[in-house]
Amino acid sequence: MHAEQVASAENNSSLETVAKLSEMLSAKTETAINQIDHINGETQVLAINALIEASRAGEAGKAFSVVAEEMSRLSRKIVDTTDKLRKESRGAISELKNIIKMQATNIRGIRLSDLALTNIDLIDRNLYERSCDVRWWAKDSSMVSALSDRGNDSREMASKRLGVILDAYTVYFDLVLCDIDGNVIANGRPQQFRSQGTNQRNTQWFESAMNNASNDQFGFQAVHRSPLVNDQMAVVFSCCVRENCQSNGKVLGVLGTVFNWEALAQEIVNKTPLSKEEKSNSRVCIVDDKGTVLADTEGRILEDSIHFAGQGELYAMKKGFVMKKYNDNDCCIAHAVSTGYETYSSGWHSVIIQKLQSS
Repeated sequence: MHAEQVASAENNSSLETVAKLSEMLSAKTETAINQIDHINGETQVLAINALIEASRAGEAGKAFSVVAEEMSRLSRKIVDTTDKLRKESRGAISELKNIIKMQATNIRGIRLSDLALTNIDLIDRNLYERSCDVRWWAKDSSMVSALSDRGNDSREMASKRLGVILDAYTVYFDLVLCDIDGNVIANGRPQQFRSQGTNQRNTQWFESAMNNASNDQFGFQAVHRSPLVNDQMAVVFSCCVRENCQSNGKVLGVLGTVFNWEALAQEIVNKTPLSKEEKSNSRVCIVDDKGTVLADTEGRILEDSIHFAGQGELYAMKKGFVMKKYNDNDCCIAHAVSTGYETYSSGWHSVIIQKLQSS
């Protein structure tokens, strides 16, 4: 169990204990006041009976009548006092319950926003490594040779080299090498993905790489169904292959790395450390600035978008939560924005929507 889970469990346990004690205090206070009322009621009957007997006794009962009237006056004061005590105790206990409820809400929101931050941090750390991979592999001599020689042997060698890389880096569907016109001339898994001969000039990942001034930069295409890998969900990183493997050399072509997005993102959102009960009431997502769902415990990647009242204000915070209606349910909506890792930041949002159970 993670440290934040342990702390949350301890906080929840403490709040539950305080809530139970407040309920017990409320019940005991109410019982005590009711007992006082009962005793006072008997006292009032005695006082009335005493006044009746004193009246019958005439002159001899005058002294006793004074005592009976005093008893009656004290009884009325007790009624006023118990009424006041009942109102004040109920008010105090109600306020205590509200404080407990508020604290429970804050603990829930803080914990969920911490989990949201962990999710987006894990994704950005992983994608940072992917941005490093493509810049490193674009300097591989076999990539330069394949684009310089334009012979079948060098292209086959490049495909084999890409295949060796893929055997070591199982997070990728495929690696593709394009010439300067966007034609795929080699890929790491030619038997599985027949991308060779296709043209990628108009794809975002190819264009963004070609617009970079040096190999210190990289191109990118966010979550999409990539035709390079039979329309599976992918993220593509790209980098120019340059003459003599120099960072600022003449551009010969572009290397694209087709990353298996669902294997990372779905694994992270699905394994968010929530209890079984919480998971049944929660939706864990990664979304872009437009609200488009990029990862989702409900499995609606690119098919849904997340929008709710106060979204702009919440998204403006690095981390936080709000209590809002979502799909007609009272929910705690927790959020964290990507803070980035090293030189990389996706800029995406991590969101956890949890239904509030009625009390």
